[in-house]
Amino acid sequence: NKQYITPQTPTTTSRVLNECDINTSIYDNNEDMKSVKENFDRQTSQRLDEYEERMIDKRKKCKEQRDKDIQKIILKDKMEKSLAQKMEKGCLRCGFGLGGVAAGVGIFGAIAVNEWTKAAIEIAKGIGMNKATSAGVAKGIEATIDGLKGMLGFGNLRGVDIPAMVTEKSFNDANLLVPSIQKAYYNSCSQIPTGSAKPPFCGAVETNMQIVFSSAHSIAMESGELATKTTATLSPQFISDEITLAKTASTNLYNVITYSVIVIILIVLVMLIIYLVLRYRRKNKMKKKLQ
Repeated sequence: NKQYITPQTPTTTSRVLNECDINTSIYDNNEDMKSVKENFDRQTSQRLDEYEERMIDKRKKCKEQRDKDIQKIILKDKMEKSLAQKMEKGCLRCGFGLGGVAAGVGIFGAIAVNEWTKAAIEIAKGIGMNKATSAGVAKGIEATIDGLKGMLGFGNLRGVDIPAMVTEKSFNDANLLVPSIQKAYYNSCSQIPTGSAKPPFCGAVETNMQIVFSSAHSIAMESGELATKTTATLSPQFISDEITLAKTASTNLYNVITYSVIVIILIVLVMLIIYLVLRYRRKNKMKKKLQ
C-alpha cells in the first residue's frame, strides 16, 4: 500500500493587524485628511467655547434670578411673619383690653347704676310729693271758689270773676282774699243807683262788713285743711308710682349693662380664638419650613 500526504495550504488571506497596524492609519499621511481633522477640531473647540460662554451667561442669569427669588421669598416670609405676629399681638391686646373693659363695665357700671337708683328714688319721692301737693292745691282752690260763690250771694254779682281771684297763694289766705272781695264790692255795688234794690251781698257788706271777713277766713281755712288732707292722702300713691318708674328705669340700665358685658365677652372670645388660630398656623408653617 502506498501512503499519500496531502499538503495543508491556507485558502484565505489573513487580515490580522499587527501592533504597528493598530496604531497607524492610512489617513495619517494624507494632507487633505489632516486639514479636515484640524478644521473639525478647531470648529468643535470654537463651538464648545461659545457654548461654554453662553452657559456661563445663562448660569449667571439663573443665579441672579435665583438670588432675587430667594430674596423675595425671604422678604415675603418676613412680612407674613411680621403681619401674623402683629395680628396675634393685636388680637391678644384687644382681647385683654376688652376683657378689662368688660370687668370695669360690670363692676363700676353696677355701682354707678346702684348710686343712680338711690338718687333717682330720692328724686322720685320729691316728684311724687310735688304731684300730691299740686293735687291738694287744686282741690283747695276748687273748694275756695265754691265757697266764695255761695258766700252771701257773692257769686251772683255782675262783673265778678271769682276763679281769677283765687290763686295758689290766696286760696288759703284770707288776708289775700279780702282785698279782692272789697274790690269786687266797690266795682259792683257802687254802680247801683240809690233807692234801687241791691243784691244780698251788697246789703250784707253795708250792714256788717265783719261778716264778710269772717266768712272769707272760714272758707280759706277750710280750703287749706282740705288741701293738706288731700296731699297727705295722695302722696303715698304718687310717691310709690314715681319710685316704681325709677326702679324700672334702673332695671333697664342693669339689663343694658348686662347685655353690654355679654357682647364684650363674646368679642373677647372671638379675638382669643383668632389669636390661637393665627398662632397655630404660623407654627405649622415654621415646622414645614424646618422640614
